[in-house]
Amino acid sequence: MVSDLHLEKGSSFAARGTLLPPYDTVATLGRLAAVIARHDPRMVIALGDSFHDRNAHDGCPRRTARPSRRCRRGATGYGFRAITTRYYQATSAAWSPAKSRSADCVSSRADGAAGEIAGHLHPKARVPTRGRTVERRCFACDGARAIMPAFGAYAGGLSIRDAAFSKIFQTLGFMAHVLGDNRLHAIAASRCY
Repeated sequence: MVSDLHLEKGSSFAARGTLLPPYDTVATLGRLAAVIARHDPRMVIALGDSFHDRNAHDGCPRRTARPSRRCRRGATGYGFRAITTRYYQATSAAWSPAKSRSADCVSSRADGAAGEIAGHLHPKARVPTRGRTVERRCFACDGARAIMPAFGAYAGGLSIRDAAFSKIFQTLGFMAHVLGDNRLHAIAASRCY
């Protein structure tokens, strides 16, 4: 499961006059291909905000713009399911195993329901370590619900200490599973700033 690919963010910014290198889609999809090759999943679920805006689909290179239902990987394949949201701006998607058989598995915003896995907020944690501070993307999780980090190369992040997270978790009693170079580091949200 991945969230917030934000494909074609560079071209979206360029169209509005802010020039960014146009390599985010290739970088993001390359990273996704590497994760798929490493973990060999049967199904890949993209949790919304896959395209940065409603024009991004047109800007994607032809071979990457339309993922098929059955993507080829050697002699075997894996399923691909993109959960879409109603709007491209300020939207999120959430998936809940309890609701996964119905169309109700997508919500416009994470509501903090038990079993919910959501994107949109792009959690990041700032952690003090060895006399310096490290800031990285992270999963925010309390064992009952999780907010996924943005997967896109140009996607930014929102501090887990932001008020948006307190609406979901209510207290700082959740964990930041910080993305390291080779593994996740579980750090109490109360230790982050």
